[in-house]
Amino acid sequence: MNTTALCPRFEKAMSILSQRWTGLIIYQMLSGPQRFCTIESAIGVSGRLLSERLKELENQGIVNREVFPETPVRIEYSLTEKGLSLEPLMREIEKWSQTWLETDSTAKND
Repeated sequence: MNTTALCPRFEKAMSILSQRWTGLIIYQMLSGPQRFCTIESAIGVSGRLLSERLKELENQGIVNREVFPETPVRIEYSLTEKGLSLEPLMREIEKWSQTWLETDSTAKND
């Protein structure tokens, strides 16, 4: 059997993007800078898990966290240049899903 080793960079990219909620967080942030509560309510993830994922994405250089010294303190998250470069990939996944996947309600009506 002929096996080919995966490229370590590709493997790392898939590891980052395949973490639960990460793709949805990135997709949600494509529309611009957002506050934590906006992301949380838009995708329905728990605050604890969203905080964890945002920290991981920030450590990877995909997300930027900006603190505004106001009262109360305002924090916004945005995609970095590295994060924004994922947009074509996200748009292609979006197109693929529209073409090939059914929604749960569509599948139940068949």
